Amino acid sequence: MSNWRISSISGVLLAGYFVPTWAAIAWQFIMSPVRGLFERPSVSLALYVTDYLQLPTMTAVRFAWLLAIGRLTVVAFFALFVVLFARGVIRRRSGGGEALAIALAVGSVISFASMLMASQVGEIEALRLHASELLVMIATGIVMLFDTPTQTQAVAVPSESALEEPKLSYNG
Repeated sequence: MSNWRISSISGVLLAGYFVPTWAAIAWQFIMSPVRGLFERPSVSLALYVTDYLQLPTMTAVRFAWLLAIGRLTVVAFFALFVVLFARGVIRRRSGGGEALAIALAVGSVISFASMLMASQVGEIEALRLHASELLVMIATGIVMLFDTPTQTQAVAVPSESALEEPKLSYNG
């Protein structure tokens, strides 16, 4: 239990939020891209794409699919991190830091872009949602940056050659 890092525990807690939430949002995109795009978590994106960028409906549907793929990528990396973390607990090692870092990076980009779009269209609730998601991901990234893994102390074992008498060139 001494090899647990606070960033790993924070990552598991984040996975507990992001995996079901973002998977449900992505599922809404899969079932009905237009309706899923205009649901509460993504309404600011939909308004930005349709009103500010004036993209046609089919392009908005493609944007919804792209967003669903991005969210499912984050979900997959968080799930991979949880599996690697659980495996590390069983083997008494920490693991999965790379998967957590990728999930945080991709998720932060999606949340930051969503936050910017929400601020452009004036959706205050969506702005708060995406800002809070971004803040918890950035905070976990900072904790990962400064949380160093525990170092195991190596015990030096003397080799057999150290116990023998040294052979010098003039001794023959």
